[in-house]
Amino acid sequence: MPDHPNTPAQPAGDPGDESGLPSDIEAMLARLTGGPVDPEMVKALKDMGIDRIDPAMMQMMVSQMQAMFASTDTEAFNVALATDTARKTVSAAGDTTVSEAAARQTAQAAQVAELWLDEVTAFEAPGITTHAWSRAEWVEASMPVWRTLVEPVAEGVGRAVGDAMRAQVEQLGEGALPEGMLPPGTDASALIGQMEPMLAKMSGSMFGLQVGQAVGALAAETVSGTEVGLPLVADRSVVLLPANIEAFADGLGIDLEQVRLYLAVREAARVRLFSEVPWIGPQLVAAVRDYARDITIDTDRIESALQSVDPTNAEALQSALQDQLFRPEPSASQRAALGRLETYLALVEGWVDVVTDRATRDHLPQAGALGEAVRRRRATGGPAEKAFAGLVGLELRPRRLRDAANLWGALESAHGAQGRDAAWGHPDVAPTSADLDDPLGYVERAGTSDTSDLDVALDEILREGEDGA
Repeated sequence: MPDHPNTPAQPAGDPGDESGLPSDIEAMLARLTGGPVDPEMVKALKDMGIDRIDPAMMQMMVSQMQAMFASTDTEAFNVALATDTARKTVSAAGDTTVSEAAARQTAQAAQVAELWLDEVTAFEAPGITTHAWSRAEWVEASMPVWRTLVEPVAEGVGRAVGDAMRAQVEQLGEGALPEGMLPPGTDASALIGQMEPMLAKMSGSMFGLQVGQAVGALAAETVSGTEVGLPLVADRSVVLLPANIEAFADGLGIDLEQVRLYLAVREAARVRLFSEVPWIGPQLVAAVRDYARDITIDTDRIESALQSVDPTNAEALQSALQDQLFRPEPSASQRAALGRLETYLALVEGWVDVVTDRATRDHLPQAGALGEAVRRRRATGGPAEKAFAGLVGLELRPRRLRDAANLWGALESAHGAQGRDAAWGHPDVAPTSADLDDPLGYVERAGTSDTSDLDVALDEILREGEDGA
């Protein structure tokens, strides 16, 4: 069936009645540009030889482009494509439905973990159910939060691409383009205007593909719902992925039941933190939005990359563009945003390290070895680092995580578990990046006021916020 109701059905590669372009290409361009294809675009494509391409090659090109643009979604981030790509990624890597036995083991581990945590933290369990998920189930459940997280980045990239192209067109002069690239007399501005809807879809689709591949790869190794350090599970349940836990345990020389219990404690601790400290999740997202607000595109780097790629190799072209478009050199404001994001993630994981150690050291004989295995996994590039490096350019440094764990441990030694957890009471009193460099100084300052003084200060901060609103 033709892609456009007014385009007669013709074999791929046959010229259309009006433009002389292959009918499938003409119909697709008409759909993407929202009307008749601009004659100047037709001339440019014909001069590039698109009407002389082998029919089999043309059919393959059309199929690939139709798959990319099949969705009517014109948003900066194609979430449907991202979800589909992630599911295909986990399917290709191997994924199975969780058995009833594995689900029971997960539920039992979570129950034990909650009992142990009750003894070492002031934060209470939210009382939501436990889930044992396959990789595909984790993809489906976490994608809405991934969308919230990466949409600002996708929007920033889309704006940057459009701004870069318009800036390039404004600077075009006589002889600025290679001879023969456009027909004589072609209005480059009009051509870009015709292509903007297509470019917007391409940007959203390319970003969707990248996110889907990253989330799919992450699903193949993450052992729990929120191991990346973000509240990815909407209902704040304790989520474990049995298949990935078995893969993590393989080669450790530690009983699988101990591994499952240890990871259940880490996940349950993280769920309690996100539930009892409602500001930390929005602060993480705000840091990503601040990063996206200042995205720029280095057109010189893109041009240089494309010059070294075979233009007939679609995969190489896409890889070159992604490397340049989605990994831009961060500005000063972006580095500041990434610094905040890194600090918050380090504080979350450092707190989880300390609380998990306190909850398991008297119950699990191999708790110390399991803690070291988690640290090694993180130091060599764990799920959080891979996810953020691919999506927002953040690479977590293990040193920050160790500094955060040292700070929480020192705070607990000086003021007990209650004082340690009270530091999460408000973002204005929570530890900062500077405090990670000087944990003992933070602990000393935290001890200069008694609990009642701290409560008064927090109440004053909250009242000021309400008055401002």
